[in-house]
Amino acid sequence: MHTKEQKLEAFGRLLDIMDELRVKCPWDAKQTNESLRTNTIEEVYELCEAIIQNSDEAIKKELGDVLLHVVFYAKIGEEKTSFDIADVCNSLCDKLIFRHPHVFGDDAAKTAGEVEKSWEQIKLKEKGGNKTILEGVPASLPSIAKAHRIQDKARNAGFDWNKKEDVWEKVSEEFSELKTEIAKMDEDKMEAEFGDIFFSLINAARLYKVNPDNALERTNQKFIRRFNYIEQEANKKNIKLKDMTLSEMDELWNQAKAKE
Repeated sequence: MHTKEQKLEAFGRLLDIMDELRVKCPWDAKQTNESLRTNTIEEVYELCEAIIQNSDEAIKKELGDVLLHVVFYAKIGEEKTSFDIADVCNSLCDKLIFRHPHVFGDDAAKTAGEVEKSWEQIKLKEKGGNKTILEGVPASLPSIAKAHRIQDKARNAGFDWNKKEDVWEKVSEEFSELKTEIAKMDEDKMEAEFGDIFFSLINAARLYKVNPDNALERTNQKFIRRFNYIEQEANKKNIKLKDMTLSEMDELWNQAKAKE
């Protein structure tokens, strides 16, 4: 591993390259915060994919791409004389110190749970920080991640089930309400009740310390593997999927399942 001096030298090299690109590369020179935003989202998702794959090499590569965007935004801020990368780093350092009084102050916290319980209250005390508990949840978060984050923040404020087992009664209640609306075929209320079921299941996952987004993506990948197997086997026999019966597909599905 590298020394602190080598790490600082590498970061300085990145800053120098960014300065040159901004001046000499037509594509880099024309970028704005708005034009980079979509690419930034894509880079973060690619990092998430590398993490799911548990590939250190891919994680290293994707972290570099995300870091490039951090440096890029900071460079744009510097050109507007609003802030630069030093401001970004110092602001982050100040926030980390403020949010960890058990490390940099006199507060005591021996477990991660104790830290989490005080986290939201600390954020509310920050200068220019959140005015409400849920204000810190980004509006643009994907729905599953947003629901999980909302529930986690509410938990840190003390709004949670006394016993995790009690959540299943809520799940059952929401399922019953959905069946009632399905019987009426009220599309608007059906959508609302589906949302309530998803929210309650995400809550259950949180209580049992399962990340719902990871859980769903795991199932997505499993479905992709098995469906691809069906398609590959059909291609070997020169059969189109639309010409296969459901029974034939199920047989191949079970074959794929047995191979896992």
